Amino acid sequence: MPDPLKRSTSVLRATHAPWDGPLVRPAMSNTEERHERFRVTSRYVELGGKPAIPVSGELHYSRVPRARWEERLRLMKAGGITVVASYTFWIHHERTEGKVSFDDGLDVAAFVRLCREVGLDVVLRVGPWCHGEVRNGGFPDWVKAAPAQHRTNDPAYLDLVGRWFGYLGEELAGLLGPDSNVIGIQLENELYDQPDHLTELKRLARNAGLSAPVWTATAWGGAELPDGEVLPLFGGYGDGFWVDADAPWDPTFREHYFFSHTWDDPGIGADVRGQLGTRAAAAPRTPSALFPPATCELAGGMATAYQRRPWPQGLDVGAVAHNKIGNGSAWQGYYMFAGGMNPADGLQESQDTGYPNDLPRFDYDFHAPIGASGRPASSFAALRKQHAFLAAFGGRLARMPSSLPDVMPAGVEDATTLRWALRSDGSTGFVFISWHQPHVPLHTYRGAQFEVTLDGGAVTFPAVPVNIPAGTLAHWPVNLDVAGVTLEWATASPLTLLEPAPGVTGGRPTLVLAAEAGIPVEIRFAAGTDASGSAAGSGRTARLPGDEPEVLTAKAGNAVADILVLPAEAADTAWVLESAGGRELVLSAGQLWLDAGGRLAGRSAERPDVLRYNLNTRTFDAVTTNHTSPRQGRMSVEAVLVREAGPVPASYGEAANRAAAPGPPVIDSLAREYTLELPGGAFPTGHEELEIRWAGDVARILVDGVPVADRFWDGSPWILNVADAGIRPDPGGPAHVTLQILPLSPLAKVGVPAEAQQRREATAGDLAALDAVHLVCWMGWHEAAD
Repeated sequence: MPDPLKRSTSVLRATHAPWDGPLVRPAMSNTEERHERFRVTSRYVELGGKPAIPVSGELHYSRVPRARWEERLRLMKAGGITVVASYTFWIHHERTEGKVSFDDGLDVAAFVRLCREVGLDVVLRVGPWCHGEVRNGGFPDWVKAAPAQHRTNDPAYLDLVGRWFGYLGEELAGLLGPDSNVIGIQLENELYDQPDHLTELKRLARNAGLSAPVWTATAWGGAELPDGEVLPLFGGYGDGFWVDADAPWDPTFREHYFFSHTWDDPGIGADVRGQLGTRAAAAPRTPSALFPPATCELAGGMATAYQRRPWPQGLDVGAVAHNKIGNGSAWQGYYMFAGGMNPADGLQESQDTGYPNDLPRFDYDFHAPIGASGRPASSFAALRKQHAFLAAFGGRLARMPSSLPDVMPAGVEDATTLRWALRSDGSTGFVFISWHQPHVPLHTYRGAQFEVTLDGGAVTFPAVPVNIPAGTLAHWPVNLDVAGVTLEWATASPLTLLEPAPGVTGGRPTLVLAAEAGIPVEIRFAAGTDASGSAAGSGRTARLPGDEPEVLTAKAGNAVADILVLPAEAADTAWVLESAGGRELVLSAGQLWLDAGGRLAGRSAERPDVLRYNLNTRTFDAVTTNHTSPRQGRMSVEAVLVREAGPVPASYGEAANRAAAPGPPVIDSLAREYTLELPGGAFPTGHEELEIRWAGDVARILVDGVPVADRFWDGSPWILNVADAGIRPDPGGPAHVTLQILPLSPLAKVGVPAEAQQRREATAGDLAALDAVHLVCWMGWHEAAD
């Protein structure tokens, strides 16, 4: 079959376009509720008086056990998150009117304080209506039943909201203000046509003592927002559970795999708009002239509804985020970044509570970069590289508007035109390349060569056109200055910039570049620069195969800098950590973070293999750890079949053309049932996971007969933290753990990913299988003291 992208070389052209208006400093954060560190302008965010690109990740404190908070937060920070966003779900705190709880895992004040200790800012999404796949959108049942016009300025409703905000204000007293790490408060969620109500909610929140330099609101769906009162925030999902089970890949999802200056997404929440009687505005919304384009809901993964069950892969998530940076994002915000579990049964979104979709009763893993058990997914590494780049170069990038190329894809069906964009300040910049999408394969793009026109003229690169394999996400530099040494261009992506610690002799500024898989690394230095190294080539051009780490030294007059090139595989294991001694580059395939004392720490089922880059020796040195491997890091768990499944119907009912999930009585009567023979006594490490590989419709875990966890099948393994599920050693013998698997009818109107669908179609009759159950034992480790 001929390659549809085989072509003669044609130069890909883009011209830098300057900002289309002057820099504006809105009243918010500048003259109103001024903050010591955090400000917004019409172009970018300022941290400590300098442009920066914050990276926020959603973690719901009430969906994660309090004992896990610190580890999750430190892992998020190690992944480049700088701001933690969290809903405050009213229904989690006040299920019964007047009985308000902020105890244990609901202690929002303790969560904010811990974020500050870890070094993370916070955005509180206070609702009162949040959605978040929660029952009633977060309203307690008694609020939903109240005789009031909800989500309006009805005095009866505002009275209820004022009391809720008052509780939050009391809890957070002393934690807000000019030096607080609470830098943002979101009002409501997905409210499209009531700007006056948002203004009133802001007034109520302020009266309750809530304050922040930035007030935000979701802007997708053409939302009408009160001008100047809230920072409009956008989102982008590459797939979603809210379209019909058999729907093709929707254009509103596909658009996020292209570069564009359109920020509104009419697809997010569209099904809920119709079901709840709210409407989207007639026209898509553009970013406000007062504020920069910012996001709060880039796809960190996707929730699993009963009727449709997407499973975004790491590159799928990485591509959406990468494209938003190329589009000109001033604030990267992910939903979710760390998954969790509902704190009790019956708190999920469901058709019974007026939604079109049924969600799992407990599971909110979201296929997030950090799963509900705490285990990172493949998306974590893909995003971690982008965040390292933003930490090192975000101050420059924030000043650079986005420019689109002369030739753009013809539409979302176009799989032949290369997708790329330029961010530049007119003298320097980055070329963003995105050649990945799910569902519809892309072929290798052949013969790519770029001509970027800046204020000083055109820069054409690389010298020899290159082929760009499918799966490439890159941001190649143009006229990048590194400590006085200029890279005219490079076909590798800047990862970070390492600098010697103040007062430390030896070492030199080091630019770390990450090679792209399948693309040779070529670096062209500015005239008058000498580059030396084992693969430097001659003159001002260095060509490297990119399959081994290489260090070049570049000299321009008195300026000297090192260029460390990491092969693509090594870059996927790179962690860039902000320690007290400065920025550090560490390689590790396993998870790690910095502990409260600034030492490396992590969890591993085997002895960790951790390397740290040494600026003085220009080598990677092994990190000595105090890890002690458990006797078995991974052990099989015997699953004893105690009851075979019964025949299941094709449907358990439906609402709004969406299949309804089976209720607990159906699962109890028709599911295949196993007893899991877990080891008796104390578990080996105290941090164990059940890894369940299965197929079917719905699975549940019961401990001593009580349901504690559930999952809708989508082909992915079910990873469950043993202790968080309530499976604890019992002096009188281990708890009785039951696994139920309800079969999936071949006629069920349920959409699953392609590989899962293939297994479904290859099965005669109902599908129910248990492939394997393992107990994975994770041992904590710390860097050994000197």
